[in-house]
Amino acid sequence: MLRISEMLVLVALVSCVASTGKVNKHKPWIETSYHGVITENTDVVLLDPPLVALDKDAPIPYAGEICAFQIHDPEAPFEAVVLNGTSGEGQLRARGLVDCELQKEYTFIIQAHDCGAGPGGSGGKKSHKAAVHIQVNDVNEFAPVFRDAQYRAAVTEGKIYDSILQVEATDQDCSPQYSQICNYQITSSHTPFAIDRNGNIRNTEKLSYDSVQQYEIQVTAWDCGQKRAAHSVPVHINVKPVCKPGWQGWNKRVDYEPGTGSKQLFPKMHLETCGGPLSSVRATVELQTSHIGKGCDRETYSEKSLQKLCGASSGSTDLLPAPSASTNWTASLVTDSGRDSDLIFRFDGRQAAKVPDSVVPQNLTGQFTIATWMKHGPSPGLRAEKETLLCNSDKTEMNRHHYSLYVHNCRLVFLLRRDFTQVDTFRPAEFHWRLEQICDKEWHYYVINVAFPVVTLYVDGVTYDPYLVTDDWPIHPSEIDVQLTVGACWQGGEVTKPRFTQYFRGSLSGLTIRPGKIESQKVISCLQACKEGLDINSLESLGQGIKFHFNPAQSILVMEGEDLENMNVALRKVSYINSRQFPTPGIRRLHISTSVQCFGEDTCLSIPDLEAVVMVLQPSEPRFTIGGVERLSRPASDFRAPPGLSLFRDLHIVSTVTRAGDAAARHTARRQGVLEEIIHNLDYCDILVLGEELRPDQESLTLQRSSLLGKHLDTTNSTSGMSIYGVDSMSNYEQVIQQVRYHNWRPALLTERRFRLTCSELNGRYTSNEFNLEISVLHSSPAVGHVNHLVAPPQFMQVHHPAMVHSMYPSHNSGLPSAATVVIVMCIAVLVVVVVFGIYRIHLTHQQEVNVCDKAKETDMGWDDSALTITVNPMENLEEPQGAEEEEEASEEDEEEDEDEEEDDDITSAESDDSEDEKDVQLPRMHQPSKRSQKEWDHRQ
Repeated sequence: MLRISEMLVLVALVSCVASTGKVNKHKPWIETSYHGVITENTDVVLLDPPLVALDKDAPIPYAGEICAFQIHDPEAPFEAVVLNGTSGEGQLRARGLVDCELQKEYTFIIQAHDCGAGPGGSGGKKSHKAAVHIQVNDVNEFAPVFRDAQYRAAVTEGKIYDSILQVEATDQDCSPQYSQICNYQITSSHTPFAIDRNGNIRNTEKLSYDSVQQYEIQVTAWDCGQKRAAHSVPVHINVKPVCKPGWQGWNKRVDYEPGTGSKQLFPKMHLETCGGPLSSVRATVELQTSHIGKGCDRETYSEKSLQKLCGASSGSTDLLPAPSASTNWTASLVTDSGRDSDLIFRFDGRQAAKVPDSVVPQNLTGQFTIATWMKHGPSPGLRAEKETLLCNSDKTEMNRHHYSLYVHNCRLVFLLRRDFTQVDTFRPAEFHWRLEQICDKEWHYYVINVAFPVVTLYVDGVTYDPYLVTDDWPIHPSEIDVQLTVGACWQGGEVTKPRFTQYFRGSLSGLTIRPGKIESQKVISCLQACKEGLDINSLESLGQGIKFHFNPAQSILVMEGEDLENMNVALRKVSYINSRQFPTPGIRRLHISTSVQCFGEDTCLSIPDLEAVVMVLQPSEPRFTIGGVERLSRPASDFRAPPGLSLFRDLHIVSTVTRAGDAAARHTARRQGVLEEIIHNLDYCDILVLGEELRPDQESLTLQRSSLLGKHLDTTNSTSGMSIYGVDSMSNYEQVIQQVRYHNWRPALLTERRFRLTCSELNGRYTSNEFNLEISVLHSSPAVGHVNHLVAPPQFMQVHHPAMVHSMYPSHNSGLPSAATVVIVMCIAVLVVVVVFGIYRIHLTHQQEVNVCDKAKETDMGWDDSALTITVNPMENLEEPQGAEEEEEASEEDEEEDEDEEEDDDITSAESDDSEDEKDVQLPRMHQPSKRSQKEWDHRQ
């Protein structure tokens, strides 16, 4: 039995061993190759196909299970793990973060292992080897970076470039999607440049060296993942000038400070000719001032003041004065103040004015002058009509023109018909001039000098003879009145209703007629002279061979020379000058044209014209002040005396300006806002009577004509005041005004008169303060027993209130006690004596106190009569004997003392205070032996 058992065990073991050898019969199976993808900065590899190992021994435990995947590359940063041994599913992982920028792909061998025959893994089998290819996917973690920190290029002006330069940016990402630059962009705005996708920069317009010499633009880049460069790159593009002929080294604006004289316009200018040989250079500099005043900066004084200043003949009649009560015929005309108080009348074909007969000069002889400023342009559709500036025609019944000045088809025509009383033959009557100035819409000064039969026209100081003169018969004499008109011609006859006709269209100013004399060309040139223009500094230093020419107004300068360097030196000396002390501020334009000739050719180079401006800065406005005595009190004899009363003897006129704190002021050590006294001219001063006008039968203002000798001054006088006019210095005006006197033949009827004085510069552009003067008459009073000096002071004497005396003589009360203080001290002294001597002497002490108080009262009353200080007028001539005068004074003092004693009881507290002040003044007289000697002491004071 035992034997059978052993045999069975042996058989079982053999069968077990046999069965064991048959369990793990198959190898695991995997794919022959795998392709995987892993994104950088992650650890899971996505394989295609998935990592799965199969074993045919399944489902036998161990033999049919997968226990591991083995990678045959120790440097590969991956590991394979079994997710499920039964199903054979596995996963490929990265042992650390992979970086595409370091390595984009990996290739290695992998095998699968089963679990063997049992738990120990013995008898395990391997699969075949499979190749694994892994690609690392990129992440857009890097921004584009430019290769250079900045880029520079240079271009020549005036050209369009396809590519000026190329900028280049790179990206450190590994994939083409993120490492390639897909776009470039210029971030600077308003630049004449563009950039393409490859980084090529080009200009979109022609560049100019004169405008901009260097451009700086900012450029950024984008990769294909739309990631922008962290920092833009600067690109500097320099513009190089091409050699082109023209003036260089000049400024487009030149600032002119008033009062600085002549200033160079082009101190560093030179002509660039690009090395070409030249035979001559001609340059024209034009100063354009037509928009300033009447064509340029001229003196803006009134016509009368200018005529006086220029030495014109007296007796001219202003036909277009400023509207006023006495010159009201221009009130209906349209005025344009223009600039700097210029009085300009604008006519639009509907306005005209009749000049009163009292103003019209009646004594036109064979010589007279008509002058006016005129601005006129062509009138479309009205070429056949006459436009009348001035016309003297029949007032009624007939339509005869005696003389007139009109424009017809841009021609100026002067008509002069003589009477039979003057000439009885066929004589010249119409004078025609055809000039460009008549219709150029600019201001010009026209003067017609008539020395019959010769008529001469001056335009801006230049003489023009008539191109056509027509004759006519004289006018038959008649009793018909004539009418002088401005702006049209009066047609009083041959029509149903008298009316104006032949209206003028344009602007007029300063229309005057001067009968009996013609003006000289020197005076005419002075009246229309511009105070600004072009100038040349140091003519003697001009180079040889330089020719130059100015027009009469010095607004155009033409220079010509053969040597280029000499021409450059000459142009640098061209300057602007304005001789007015207070010029009109604003822009004056400059235009420079140049023509160049080469050897054997008419013109070889084209020089572009230049446009520049002169900016005349605002002048410091003067503030002139009139000062002097504002109140005069004089005795009646001064008003009746033949010389009269001098009103403005202490007059003084001071003008100041406030200097600005600019560089020039600092250079001359002036501080900003500092007042500086200046000297300039005045053009009129008016003395106006305030209140009731002067009564010619008893009062007047007078001025000796001798005081005007040697001065450019004249006067007009009326019951409303006196006007002194003419361009002259402030000192001359002071001297003349100080000679103005006031006469009154009946001063007894006058209580006071008030006058107002004002002065002007530049026809009212700058005016002074209003200086008021009040004069009064010191009237005498009838003799009475007592005179209250506070109410009616004696004739030829001035009464000073004690407070005024105190202010005039402050030393009189220094260190002196008042009367009340003396009384108080005395009373206190008496009281002390009473206390010391005791009660037993009360009666005696009381008697002493009464005596002391009485004495103080007497002293107080004695001072009351000196409450007023009487100062004798030093102008009075006392002819009475000294003894009689002393007796009269003593008598008056006695009367005053009695009167003061009667009024002593009525003194109020306020009067007591005044009395104390009065006593302060009179204390030095307390110890005088008598009132008589006190009065004598007062006279000596």
